Amino acid sequence: MNDATHAQGPLAGIRILEVSHMLAGPYCGMLLADLGAEVIKIEAPGQGDIGRQIGPNYIGPHNAYFASLNRNKHSLCLDLTSEAGKGRLAELVASSHALLTNIRPAAIRKLGLTYDALRIHNEKLACLALTGYGLDGPFADKPAYDYVIQALAGVMAMTGDPDGPPVKTGYSVVDNSAGIMGALGLTAKLVEGRGGQVDVSLYDTMLSQLNYLASAYLNAGQKVERYPGGGHPYIVPAQIFGTRDGHLALFITHDGFWADFCREVGHPEWIDDPRRSTMEARAANRERVVDDIQAVLSTGTTDSWVDRLSPLGVVVAGVQSLETALESALTQSRQMVVSVPTSHGEIRMVGNPIKLPDQPPRYGPPPLLGEDSEPLQGRRWDIHQPHDAEGG
Repeated sequence: MNDATHAQGPLAGIRILEVSHMLAGPYCGMLLADLGAEVIKIEAPGQGDIGRQIGPNYIGPHNAYFASLNRNKHSLCLDLTSEAGKGRLAELVASSHALLTNIRPAAIRKLGLTYDALRIHNEKLACLALTGYGLDGPFADKPAYDYVIQALAGVMAMTGDPDGPPVKTGYSVVDNSAGIMGALGLTAKLVEGRGGQVDVSLYDTMLSQLNYLASAYLNAGQKVERYPGGGHPYIVPAQIFGTRDGHLALFITHDGFWADFCREVGHPEWIDDPRRSTMEARAANRERVVDDIQAVLSTGTTDSWVDRLSPLGVVVAGVQSLETALESALTQSRQMVVSVPTSHGEIRMVGNPIKLPDQPPRYGPPPLLGEDSEPLQGRRWDIHQPHDAEGG
């Protein structure tokens, strides 16, 4: 990998060791690498990260799934169960700032990837354990994947039509959210500069994101309900409506926008109707309000409603596919699709959402398995010493 990839960014000069696979850990490491950190991905000889074999799409030797989660990294093959592998890990830890892993707690301890096990080599090392249910406790070693956490945390039960079965979200919301939370927790520990353990679980992450819904139950006993069209529990209208040719997402909170909406759709009498005039009234009469709006919106096309309502400041959008979103002018304007050159052709992927105007991102390719294992001489990450926590 080209060292220049990591020559800039707010985390330049920070070295992070990554022992992870699949999604949450690799995504966490990639976010940090995009921001300039030097991320050394430690993989088992032979197969490496399981993500290297997921899905049918390849660009030369690069697996597209793996590439989408591992750009800008180095790859070093180490057998961490061997004495030689443990010795090399100790050398790397001594000159690193952090280590992140998302393997099961029993394996984390067996391989000595906790702060307590590694502090002998570097007291200022920040260690992140991304696990299903926490590094410790009676549930620690239960198997956990995104699907299972969505089921346990109540996400599936609150998703879908009221009369339908529980539904999984359309993407890996738990793994991705945990990766972001892990990056935040690890960065906080790095800023502190003292070293120590960071414990982030997928389950805790998902519960924390159910904030106001959980608060309603904990403080008022209000249970989560499903509403047609994915309706908001408190705000009406705030859901998906059918149109003549598709679907429309409509979200009206302010009574002023409600008045503008009513006039535009030809029903000014709704503005002063006591069953509709305020946010509270609309929520209390949800079914009537939603049915009336649906009857109106079904007469026009999605694009026509967007064209009519958007200029008024009404929050509205057509429901579009991921494919359409990736090709949209909005995505292009935000430079969110990037092309990463490799010797086997370009790999297109979604870019980092964090924008730093004075430090535009530089994207490097994902590493081939073990490509940085030999030769070690002259590698910047092999000879670099970590910054002093007091500002060196």
